[in-house]
Amino acid sequence: MNTVKIKSSRGAKKAPDEASRRAPGQATQKAKRAAYHHGDLRQQLLAVTEEIILESGVDGFTLREAARRAGVSPAAPAHHFKDARGLLTAVALLGFREFGEALAKADEAGGADPARRLHEQGLAYVRFALEHPARFQLMFRDEKLDATNEEFAAVAKRSYDVLESAVRAATGTPAQAQLSESGYGFLLANWSIVHGFAHLALGNQFRDPQGRPISVDTLVQSLLPLMLQHLPTLHSEKKPR
Repeated sequence: MNTVKIKSSRGAKKAPDEASRRAPGQATQKAKRAAYHHGDLRQQLLAVTEEIILESGVDGFTLREAARRAGVSPAAPAHHFKDARGLLTAVALLGFREFGEALAKADEAGGADPARRLHEQGLAYVRFALEHPARFQLMFRDEKLDATNEEFAAVAKRSYDVLESAVRAATGTPAQAQLSESGYGFLLANWSIVHGFAHLALGNQFRDPQGRPISVDTLVQSLLPLMLQHLPTLHSEKKPR
């Protein structure tokens, strides 16, 4: 009678499986592809887009480079975004959503005084730009964004509405009425001064008397409040003779 010999696995060395034989680079790529298949690619693309803008500016962004950094093929982003414009619009939408929330919170902190509301909005405006430079640079580049994206247009308008609301309060303009020429000029002046300050700050254009760049702390705690003290005041409109 033949007997079947069963070999004991005790003490036997296991052959390395396929995963353990892979080079570290291959394993990393597999992990990235696995993340993509689990729906993380969208977030990865949003994150690397901000990285590219910080390093190369808005004009230096390419969809191919975003895909490369996310560890996927150049065609893969199309599963979540139609094209480069769609991806950039998604990043800008995130920016305007957080931006609008910051402005609304600041506006509320200003209380019933329109001038105080505009002051608090100015603080929040510049702080957002310094905390989210890539998003801020992109948010106002209309030629790079999809104007037909209704969600983006609505979120961007909400940010503008916060500013307009304070200007309406300052000018006594009802919500259903159009701002007067003077009122609109007042809005543009407040917006332009704060927006320009934010861009100058991001470009490291502020210097101390020795010509050294101003630190962010000094900028936010000293220069920004100083600038906001000189926001324009509302002038009465000239009546035609």
